[in-house]
Amino acid sequence: MNPRERRGLVLLIAALAMIGPFAIDTFFPAFPAIAAEFAASPVAMQQTLSLYLVAYGLMALAHGALSDALGRRPVIIVSLSVFTLASVGCALAQSMDQLLALRFIQGLSAGAGVIVGRAIVRDCFEGARAQRVMSTTSMLFGIAPAVAPIVGGWLLYFGWRASFWFLAAFSLALVIASARALPETLPAARRIPIAPLSLMRGYLTMLRDGRFVLLSFAAGFNFSAIFLYISSAPAFVLDILGLGELQFAHFFVPTIGGMMIGAWLSGRFAGRVAPRRAVTIAYALMAVAAVVNLVYSLATDVQWPWAVLPVGLTALGVAIAFPLLSLALMDRFPERRGSASSLQMALSLSVNAAVAGILAPLVQTADHHLALAAALLTVAGFLLYLPARSSLASHA
Repeated sequence: MNPRERRGLVLLIAALAMIGPFAIDTFFPAFPAIAAEFAASPVAMQQTLSLYLVAYGLMALAHGALSDALGRRPVIIVSLSVFTLASVGCALAQSMDQLLALRFIQGLSAGAGVIVGRAIVRDCFEGARAQRVMSTTSMLFGIAPAVAPIVGGWLLYFGWRASFWFLAAFSLALVIASARALPETLPAARRIPIAPLSLMRGYLTMLRDGRFVLLSFAAGFNFSAIFLYISSAPAFVLDILGLGELQFAHFFVPTIGGMMIGAWLSGRFAGRVAPRRAVTIAYALMAVAAVVNLVYSLATDVQWPWAVLPVGLTALGVAIAFPLLSLALMDRFPERRGSASSLQMALSLSVNAAVAGILAPLVQTADHHLALAAALLTVAGFLLYLPARSSLASHA
């Protein structure tokens, strides 16, 4: 693969990974408009996120395994096609029940890009280069949560349905780009036939691997400290910070800016800083952010930008650690990288779904509640990582 082809592949994988955050964040500014049209309660509106995440997590178990059996390209192209149709359905929904059902279908199809994309990276690259590529895709992927609510705010001028028409157009463009430019990176000789019993045994083998499970949940709890704020964004931005429907960027830009800087640093660390040491640095940054966030939220009435800067620092630490944890757990099962990526995503999403559906509604009424919950999630991630840290190399 020449440098030009490599750059094109990295950009395409990053774009495929953007589908998930775009599906979550683009319609946040439209929450009040959707609730008003369908007379939906805050709990029902929260279900547009939690149902999406539950479906995303359930299907995550299948995306990687299907790509191990059928190849990477067809799984991505078919899943994106389903997502496109579901997005059109959301744009045409006539009731809250229809919208929730179609959001569930969006969740079933949205994860293929990021899950199979990680397997493609591991198919094509090794060692420090794999870390650099994974970090680059994470950095580019990080643009989506910052851009999505801004785009959603602009689209609100055309009504809340415009957000879903945008998602349909974006995913259709990715279907075309994938059909034309995405290479097949898994040769037929290396594919594993679909066999439900074999697949279940493979997942059970991974679940019996303590370090794999610990690293997966560590990554999930790390990210959930940010995702708690993302899933609470309508309440955090509109109610706690007192900003307007077109000002979601005031929260997302600093947060995702931290994530992009962290991903860039993770790439710079490749081959220079031992993975285990890099993750230690990441947790130190997350710890500082958690303490500062909690102290500030308890000491005074929170204001922008001070209330969002600790979240950005947390995101920086998470983005340094995530590529390293993902590579380490996939390397525990190199013959089933797609399935390993799927199971990691499913375990991590189980945490995020619980955070969005259960924890966020309980704590999003006050900033100090959010700060305390985020700090506890960070501590949980660190405690899960400690027994499994030997899976990461201690030398550069």
